[in-house]
Amino acid sequence: MTASIHFSAAMAHCPLVAILRGVRPDEVEAVADQLVEAGFSMIEVPLNSPDPLESIARLARRYGPEVLVGAGTVLTIADVEAVRTAGGRLIISPNVNLDVIRASAAADLISLPGFFTASEAFAALDAGATGLKLFPAEGASPAYLKALRAVLPGATPVLAVGGVAVDNLADWIAAGAHGAGLGSALYKPGKSAQEVGAAARAFVAAAREACA
Repeated sequence: MTASIHFSAAMAHCPLVAILRGVRPDEVEAVADQLVEAGFSMIEVPLNSPDPLESIARLARRYGPEVLVGAGTVLTIADVEAVRTAGGRLIISPNVNLDVIRASAAADLISLPGFFTASEAFAALDAGATGLKLFPAEGASPAYLKALRAVLPGATPVLAVGGVAVDNLADWIAAGAHGAGLGSALYKPGKSAQEVGAAARAFVAAAREACA
C-alpha cells in the first residue's frame, strides 16, 4: 500500500494529527492509548522532544499498521532516515525543504510539509508531498485558506496547524481544510493521559460534526 493510500485511509478514519511536542518515552504509550481510544489514527512526535526516536519506535511497535506514527520538525534527509528506521511513517516539517520531501517520497513515507504561500504549496507538491499543512494557521485565517484552496488542486489534502481549537475547528473545515494538526490544545508536557483523553474526545466529536 502506498503512502498516499495509507494517509487517505487514516484521514477517512479521523482527520486529526495529534502533535505530542515534549512527550517523554516513559509516558508516550499511556498518552497514545488515550488518543487511539478516542479515535485518533495519526500521532506525531516532534524531533525536538526528549528522545523522540525512542517514543516513535515504542508507538510503532505498539500499534503496527493501525496507527500512522511519525515525526514532526523533520528538517534534514538524515532525520527522514532516522524516523524511517525507528518505524515512523509520517514525515512532518514546519517548512518546505524540497530535499526532505523528495527523500520522504522516495522512501514511500507520508510527507506533510508546512507551507504559507501558494508558491510554497506548489513547490512542495511538485517535489512529491503527500499533503500540505498550513502553518502557522493562527497567523492566517480561514478566509486566507479558502482563497488558497481556489488555486490548489482539489484533491490535495490540507491540514490547518497552529492555533486550532475545539471551538474553531469547524471554521477551518468549512474553509477547505481536510483536517488539522493539534498541539498544545490537545497535549503539552504536564498534562495527564486522562486529561489528554478528554481533550481528544472533544476534538474527535468536533471533527465528526464539522465533517458531517
